[in-house]
Amino acid sequence: MIIGVLKEVHPGETRCALIPSSVDRLVKKGAQISVEAGLGSTIGVTDSEYQKAGATIDSRTNILKNADMVLRLRKPPVEEVALLKKDSIHISFLDPFNEKGLVAELAKNNISALSMEMIPRSTRAQKMDALSSQANLAGYVTVVLSAERLPKIFPMLMTPAGTIQPARVFIIGAGVAGLQAIATAKRLGARVEAFDTRPVVKEQVQSLGAKFVEIDLGETGQTAQGYAKALTPEQIKKQQDGMAKVCTQSDVVITTAQLFGRKAPVLLNKEMIAQMKPGSIIVDMAVETGGNVEGSKVNEEVITDNGVRIIGLGNLPGKVAVHASQMYSANLHNLIEEYWDKDAKAFKLNIEDEIIKGALITHQGAVVNEMVKNIK
Repeated sequence: MIIGVLKEVHPGETRCALIPSSVDRLVKKGAQISVEAGLGSTIGVTDSEYQKAGATIDSRTNILKNADMVLRLRKPPVEEVALLKKDSIHISFLDPFNEKGLVAELAKNNISALSMEMIPRSTRAQKMDALSSQANLAGYVTVVLSAERLPKIFPMLMTPAGTIQPARVFIIGAGVAGLQAIATAKRLGARVEAFDTRPVVKEQVQSLGAKFVEIDLGETGQTAQGYAKALTPEQIKKQQDGMAKVCTQSDVVITTAQLFGRKAPVLLNKEMIAQMKPGSIIVDMAVETGGNVEGSKVNEEVITDNGVRIIGLGNLPGKVAVHASQMYSANLHNLIEEYWDKDAKAFKLNIEDEIIKGALITHQGAVVNEMVKNIK
């Protein structure tokens, strides 16, 4: 089986899909790995390192034409889909809820497309869960960005010149990214508070040394995938009112709330931001999916009239591309190894398996994922 790995062409993308250690593991299982020249250039990995691991260096055109399986990180350009080998397997993030045209093109060209953001959040699938691995790093990056831009230090210091109080950090959303942000801010010495609509995460927040902010929203919960359920307009208003007081006291506010397959909810409006202290920092992690913060802009930093800096930088895992690539690469090789037929020396696409069933978007000329099929 020929597994091809392509360079990322999305503007500003610094991560790559497969690193040499993963190539080595797959080659030892009998896979033939072809990587595009310069695949690891953005993370300091040379073509010769891939060759030492057992890969061959090839052109993009040849890989698209000959590979039985194509691996990448970002969704493919629509114009490249027709160049893929018929009946081949394609694995990457696909954003299937918002890319109807791409999904239709993959089906039309008989591509079996697996979407990495659709990997189920189950115990068995944890080692393949790229959405979580990248969110983990994004949570770390948000704190580093805010610490660098805040005109204060994070930890408490007792000095001959007096005592410096710790910075106050408020993290909204305690999923994978939020929990990592809490842990990182605590390690830097900040006083951390956090809120989530799911009361079930209170214990996790407290275990990291943060205070859990209690806001009575009535009936809330989480989906089977572990994501927060969408709130009603009344609940969102209650949430905003409850968070406003905490925001006014905070030096840093980090928002991490995203709804799977839908636009992110607006959590901080202009009225709330206007009450915050000059020099305060807001990091909107959801800026690429609509944004949690009114006035945030993708890949921009906005300073409001009252001196609050709103950071809306996209691709946060790409700020730590070496480790982001390492983790994504591990997610891919774990996925491939899980379904590797050692006798046939090939990936067995078991469409009845719960993980494959959850992540498979198109197969044999049709859209087969029920969630994607039902998008209106």
